[in-house]
Amino acid sequence: MLAIIGGRGLTQLANLKITHQQVMRTPYGEPSGAFLFGTLDQHEVIFLARHGYGHTIPPHLVNYRANLWVLREQGASKVISVATVGGIRADLKPGVIVVPDQIIDYTHGRDATFFEARDRPFSNADFTFPYSASMRSQILRSAQTAQQPCVDGGVYAATQGPRLDSIAEINRYERDGADMVGMTGMPETALAKELEIEYATIAVVANYAAGRGDSAVGINIENVNATASSAMDRVRSILECVVNDDD
Repeated sequence: MLAIIGGRGLTQLANLKITHQQVMRTPYGEPSGAFLFGTLDQHEVIFLARHGYGHTIPPHLVNYRANLWVLREQGASKVISVATVGGIRADLKPGVIVVPDQIIDYTHGRDATFFEARDRPFSNADFTFPYSASMRSQILRSAQTAQQPCVDGGVYAATQGPRLDSIAEINRYERDGADMVGMTGMPETALAKELEIEYATIAVVANYAAGRGDSAVGINIENVNATASSAMDRVRSILECVVNDDD
């Protein structure tokens, strides 16, 4: 089964026919909210708003472990994360959709692993390729089917938030090889790897990163929200094609 985790601009799937919703308890605390079960173009899907349905949970307080644990327990073997990012690379302009293939973790103090007990065996998740190659291919094929332009690949810099970054920080990420910057990529990506979930991200560039383009002297949050919201219709059309690509 496919699960979709929505970020800024995607707190609901307008094309999801909801059959029921359920509040879950986990060994890792409370998830972000109720899980919506339904069908997307007649295919079973689970949906969760990462920041809560009122967009009230900041990135550093999202309970990533609880969210993914429930999805796995409910039978989700595939997860698509929808997230907004700031574009560092020159061609990643506001409104562009990207499917990243690598990630750098700049977060700190988050519950970043399921292996926290000293009396149980642990394993080292292979993070060479953070995202599922098959899920990335499925998204890219679906974007082509939906006739929605989509950039194949890019390095996602996952930062702590909730504040935005300074120009100096963005310059550092660029020197490190990052192409885009967001706040929710980690530990979510690594936790999915530990659970052996096929996981990939659809990243919507909502703004230029600090010091780039029209963010040279500051970032306008109203413009960020407007760009993210307008891009989500395109993301929904890609997701509809993703579920049909499973046939």
